[in-house]
This record gives sequence, C-alpha cells and structure tokens, in this order.
Amino acid sequence: MSRVYNFSAGPAVLPEEVLREAAEEMLDYKGTGMSVMEMSHRSKAYEGIIQGAEADLRELMGIPENYRVLFLQGGASQQFAMIPMNLMKNGTADYIVTGQWAKKAWQEAGIYGKANKIASSEDENFSYIPDCSDLPVSPDADYVYICENNTIYGTKFKALPNTKGKPLVADVSSCFLSEPVDVTKYGLIYGGVQKNIGPAGVVIVIIREDLITEDVLPGTPTMLRYKIHADNASLYNTPPAYGIYICGKVFQWLKRQGGLEAMKEYNERKAKILYDFLDESRLFRGTVRKEDRSLMNVPFVTGDGDLDARFVKAAKEAGFENLKGHRSVGGMRASIYNAMPVEGVEKLVEFMKKFENEEK
Repeated sequence: MSRVYNFSAGPAVLPEEVLREAAEEMLDYKGTGMSVMEMSHRSKAYEGIIQGAEADLRELMGIPENYRVLFLQGGASQQFAMIPMNLMKNGTADYIVTGQWAKKAWQEAGIYGKANKIASSEDENFSYIPDCSDLPVSPDADYVYICENNTIYGTKFKALPNTKGKPLVADVSSCFLSEPVDVTKYGLIYGGVQKNIGPAGVVIVIIREDLITEDVLPGTPTMLRYKIHADNASLYNTPPAYGIYICGKVFQWLKRQGGLEAMKEYNERKAKILYDFLDESRLFRGTVRKEDRSLMNVPFVTGDGDLDARFVKAAKEAGFENLKGHRSVGGMRASIYNAMPVEGVEKLVEFMKKFENEEK
C-alpha cells in the first residue's frame, strides 16, 4: 500500500527517511544484535543514543550551556502540574489563555497556587492572539505562561509577550523545531514530541539552570521534580527509550535539511500555498486573524457542516487523511508539520479546487 498524505495534528507525520532508517535498524542496532526497543537504558549503546540526541538538539536550537535538556514522560499535559510544583515559589503565576491547552494548564496551576489569567482570546473562540506588549503582570508572579502555537485553533505568537522581567514558560508542542528560536528569551520551553519530532510518549523540557532547585511545593512527587531528572541526565528511571531514539533521528534529519532557518523557509512556503488558496476561495475560508496564523496548523471551514463532512469523506477517499477539524472549531484542519512535503500541500490544494468547482 502506498503512503497517504497524513494531516493529523498528532501523533503526526514523520520523515519517511527516518522511518526507513529505523526499520533497517529494528532487529540489529549498529551491530549490537538487538533492537533499541530491547536495549538497557544503562548500556553504552543507549548512552550514545540519548547523549547524541541531546547534543544534536542543542546544536539545532543553539541552547546555551546554562540550560538543561530533559527527556521526560507524561506528555505536555503532565507539565501543566510539574511547572507550578517546581516554579511557584511565591505561589503565584500569570497565564495568557489562547486556546484549550493554555486553559487546561491555567486550570491545573490553580490547584497549586494563584493562577491569574492576564489575557485571553476566548471571546472570539481563540481565533487571534491578544496584544501582549503591556500586560498586568503580577509583581509577585513566579512566571508568565503561554502556549506558543495553538494546535486546535491555528494561531501562533509572532512576538513573545512582555513579561516585565518574569521568566517566560512556553508550551511549544506543535511548533517545536519549525523555526529558529532564541532560547535565552525563555525560562522554560517544553513540548510533547508527537506533533513535530517523534512518536507519542516523550516530552522535552529545556529549562534554565537557576529554575532547577530543591525548593518545590510540599508533596511534589520525586518523579515530578526537575532536579531529580537533571541530576540523573534524564535516566533516573527507564526513559521512553525508543521514542528518544526516533527523536534523535529526526534531529539528524533536520540538520541534513539545513537546520531551523531552512525549515522556517520551507514551512513558510508550504503554508503560503494553502493560505493563498483559502484567501481567494469562494467555498473555503480560514478561521484565524491573518497576522496570527500558524505555519503548522491550518483550520478552515465552508460554513456548512454537511458540506464540511462531505469534503472530509471525499478527501479521505482521495488519500488525504485526518483532515477533520477539532470539535471546538469544526470544519477541517490541515496540520502541515516539518515532515509534510510541499507536494502534499500542493496536492491538497489541487483537490480543494476540484471539490470547489464541482460544488458550484
């Protein structure tokens, strides 16, 4: 069977080159006579895999020495609790709520301290990013939190908020490694890898060293302390070993593509093809304010629920998978992550044009 064009929001498309490499090494990783799936995480071979993955990620993102890279489990959702447990020293944090995941993080933080919602775009179903140039940042806030790219709603922060000196914490799950990033602007960046980097089961946390302390909220479990994982180089317990191995392969693939500058250009080119069509289409329209559009997730609608469903069904039959939109937006959503080829977007637009002509 030939491969489909997979527009899933996550778990999502991976580079075919990476999948083929992993397939070749499935039964015997580099002469060890075993699969990475079977390997002890304490072995020399696995040590090489996890250390290599970290070194490549540091190189790709230009991560400074005073930041630690942690490969953890529990997905991005576990970070909703882990962040306040470790960082809420004054018991206060400020949240900018631009979608469902930021909202869930804000609600979770409220269990552990005072979580202030200092800006939101919920009034227009999260279809834009609020102006964050002069927010009422709390004087005693331990950090300011954002979800940088909103998978469901297709919005992206183009300018980071003015946190007035407070550490910025950002969930970058769905825009991870899609463009260059200045790590020094953040106190902590994290993301689940199943959208743009690897298989589900790994979350990567990049955290400034001064934020890793023994001083955590009373009752914080050992497994939810950043210091434990940092002190043990992400090997305190058995990590999601195979997932990290695939992430490492994706990091190498990204380096072969020319790094994050090259990926940004590539992603802009892909997104332009789809957005340009949506802007001129008489049947389909995008749902996001133009200046806040994501390069990774593109929601669109016809305005007619039955027609949307017909389109999704016809698209699936034509080999375009996972285009159904999230229930909170409806319609369709094309997630066009790093590994989605330009050709996939071009063919989707071709199909949309054909569908539009037939509906006229």
